Amino acid sequence: MNAPAKAIEFKGTSLSVVSVVLSTLDMAALEAAVAAMPGGKRRFFDGDAAVLDLGAAGEGEADWPALLDLLRDYGLEPVGQIGGGVALAEAARRAGLVTIAASELARPARKAAAEPAPAPAPAVPKSATLIVDKPLRSGQRVYARGGDLILTAMVSAGAEVIADGSIHVYAPLRGRALAGAVGDESARVFATCFEAELVSIAGVYRTFEQGLPAKLARQPVQTWLEKAASSPLSLRMEPLALS
Repeated sequence: MNAPAKAIEFKGTSLSVVSVVLSTLDMAALEAAVAAMPGGKRRFFDGDAAVLDLGAAGEGEADWPALLDLLRDYGLEPVGQIGGGVALAEAARRAGLVTIAASELARPARKAAAEPAPAPAPAVPKSATLIVDKPLRSGQRVYARGGDLILTAMVSAGAEVIADGSIHVYAPLRGRALAGAVGDESARVFATCFEAELVSIAGVYRTFEQGLPAKLARQPVQTWLEKAASSPLSLRMEPLALS
């Protein structure tokens, strides 16, 4: 006879969450900042859990319903907070967020008591690369969650391609390309024919409303993040030698 299934079990786990660092609690400023971010006011994430880092937000009062709704509209689901003073943490708790120690975000999952060690399993790739071989029309959007994105057909103006890793476009790139979408500063954007409206890596972006620089227009181009001494991260864009 098989042993009855346990009615309840407690197991340690390791979940990926998005850290939302707030330097202000002013809703007008936050709404403007979100509108200027990749994706604008459209839903960018897909229900990802989020932890609010309030360490730099000061001790003012927050409009918690409006703040949480703003993040949910952007596709995030706030579940907790770290940092901030006692009063701010208590206000966040009343708004339904759990208080999390900063060290917990980097702590490996704990094993449940009396759980046998799992049998070794073969290593698997972190994530598969998404390959798109059809042209993207204006208004279309493709997101490679957890990996790289490869496109072998044109990305039209008004289309948007997003990847948690790098983006490779082996065709004209005329729309918006957003690599390192959840913060990977090592991600890059490659295009064999660069005509982009916007390029972003890990939230650092550049638009081209005034036109493309002559050395980049319709050329093979790679884009990456560069950090000089005592300077913030900036986008570096250079022609790419293919021969």
